[in-house]
Amino acid sequence: MRRLAAVLLVFALAGCGSGDTPVSEPESHAMPPPTPVPHEGRTLACGPTDVRLPAMREGLTRRGSFARLESLTRRFEVSGLIWRENDEELYVGVVCGVRTAEQFATLVARSTLTAYKGRPALRWNTRTGLRNFMWLERPGTAVYIGATPGLVGEIRRIAARVALSPAP
Repeated sequence: MRRLAAVLLVFALAGCGSGDTPVSEPESHAMPPPTPVPHEGRTLACGPTDVRLPAMREGLTRRGSFARLESLTRRFEVSGLIWRENDEELYVGVVCGVRTAEQFATLVARSTLTAYKGRPALRWNTRTGLRNFMWLERPGTAVYIGATPGLVGEIRRIAARVALSPAP
């Protein structure tokens, strides 16, 4: 099964993304300067790694947190926040403990394996209409964003502005 997951990962990383998947810009050899994160953003921890979230747009109100993703095929530590606007919801979180790309590729049944900023990524829809996107930012830390159809445009904006603490 691992060999199959590795082969699928190679093919997916060579393929193109689709509509809901954030598209990374062409990579350059020089490291870009760090992007400042607004004060209003939140920080989620995944072991020694802090994941800094951008400030949410006007109209979104923080409505709680979550500690589990039902779509995962195995149990991992999950920490996330929920925002709401009218009947629409936005979920942003981290999944801690995923160490390899092969392990990540098999985390969600019926998901599409793709790449985001050169890293393995998964996207999937739930029966309730929630659109989900998650990428393996570094070994041990995956970033998750889920949105109902009315807020699906926020996935790309948030993903582009997520920042991490320096590597341990």
